Amino acid sequence: MRSGDAALDDPVGESLRGHHADLARRRGRAATYLPDVATFSSVTADPGPADWADLARLLGRGEFADMFGCPATPPSDWEPVFVLEGRQMVRPGSGPPARAGLAADADVIELGAADVPEMLKLVERTQPGPFRPRTLELGTYLGIRAGGRLVAMAGERLRPPGWTEISAVCTAPEARGRGHAVRLVSALVARVLARDERPFLHVAEANTGAIALYERLGFESRKHVTFRGFRTP
Repeated sequence: MRSGDAALDDPVGESLRGHHADLARRRGRAATYLPDVATFSSVTADPGPADWADLARLLGRGEFADMFGCPATPPSDWEPVFVLEGRQMVRPGSGPPARAGLAADADVIELGAADVPEMLKLVERTQPGPFRPRTLELGTYLGIRAGGRLVAMAGERLRPPGWTEISAVCTAPEARGRGHAVRLVSALVARVLARDERPFLHVAEANTGAIALYERLGFESRKHVTFRGFRTP
């Protein structure tokens, strides 16, 4: 496995080979998460026909292959599903997060298996990105409730060595404008730094509001990423 910034060039593959190995399915040099955990798949940095064939067999005929930021493209008989331009952002250094005092906010609670139905409903309403019934197993997820209902959440997703991705940052429409995202991301950043790792995240290029928020919290753009999804032949 690679360490340092290089690990972020293949965060899916590095996670599947390391911290998330117990949540992975493998065939040859191809790997993917268990279906209920995540949609992301990975191949070697220089995939050949055999590697794509292994991934197709691993996923099954006509199944979705979320290749995340993989720069290689599969053979022509793989059906394109989506292309999304985005960026990868990192928080440099190891100091405390911006507004670090919010990390101890009593309203920020840790979510567990019993909260998954509400988490899935919030994701359906807000569309922050892929989230499945067992995505919670990827790391810690935090939430904020109002009137007993889950109105905001964020959590940890990919875990390449030395790094933790912050993901699924979302707030119900009726609860926006109250600083919930800042509170949740700040709390997660504090947790990541406390275990001597560094936070990173991915965001759609068109989501300028989220980019501005992350920059206020100390994140910097590392590189442009093109997210792609395909359907297997």
